[in-house]
Amino acid sequence: MFDQLPLGRDAAAVRRRIEAMEKLLERSFTVPGINRPVGLDFLLGLVPVVGDVAAAALGSWVVWEARNLGMSKFQLARMMGNVGFDAVLGLVPFVGDAADFFFRSNTRNLRIIRRHLDKYHPGTATVEG
Repeated sequence: MFDQLPLGRDAAAVRRRIEAMEKLLERSFTVPGINRPVGLDFLLGLVPVVGDVAAAALGSWVVWEARNLGMSKFQLARMMGNVGFDAVLGLVPFVGDAADFFFRSNTRNLRIIRRHLDKYHPGTATVEG
């Protein structure tokens, strides 16, 4: 999956990298029985403090990529707010684990980035099926 990701700074390459990171962090596999996708963010959240810091760092990388796209400061602040809220909740035992399961900051941030890319770089849009 990651071996085919482009290293360029163009909008299409950034979009593919961010979508791959979001999938890794939020939808890597499905929990049997409840059919709910979870990812590395949830698993890292199970490790006290260190896991939450690592998950926040990975989420911040998505915001860094968005910054390189030239997104507005307001959009970047919203995205950092999502990552920060997820990180702060993650520090609370059990509550943080539930928050990682239901509050998907990386998916929310991907939605913000996709809106920006669809508006300013429509050639990068992909059809999901």
